[in-house]
Amino acid sequence: MPANSAEPGSLLIVTLVKSGRTKIGYPASLVSDDGVRLTVRAPWAADGVRDFGFVRFEPGDVFTEHYWRDRWYAVKEVRAADGTLKGWYCDITRPAVVRDGAVVVEDLDLDLWVSADGGTVLRLDEDEFAESGLADRDREAADRAVQALDELELLAKLGKFTALID
Repeated sequence: MPANSAEPGSLLIVTLVKSGRTKIGYPASLVSDDGVRLTVRAPWAADGVRDFGFVRFEPGDVFTEHYWRDRWYAVKEVRAADGTLKGWYCDITRPAVVRDGAVVVEDLDLDLWVSADGGTVLRLDEDEFAESGLADRDREAADRAVQALDELELLAKLGKFTALID
């Protein structure tokens, strides 16, 4: 863990920014920080249930979230209240910024879902990404986002996805 990092168990605020606005912010407990990858744990932060059809996020769910300072994604392991693994929800983001007790990530609209058994791998929100205009405003960021989604999908389909977070 880097010398300037908080101790495991310390409270951090995770802030997800989308289109320049805070989409959601919530407290999370620091699990580890090696200076490149930061891992936090937090309960489901939204109100009520969110049913995507392929998974339900609900009160009692616990998210172990992995953020990288040098990668264009975040990987969130999702477990039910009883500890049963639901799967991994991956946000395509700019690299995380960690400072002053906060983790800030900019959501770039693309997402990937990987089921607990690895049998279901779904690319999500490609329509939102296209409509966001990122490709027109920042071609490099748009290309990095698509590359990150492709990388995660390939790792999942090859059965190597969990190597990212082990």
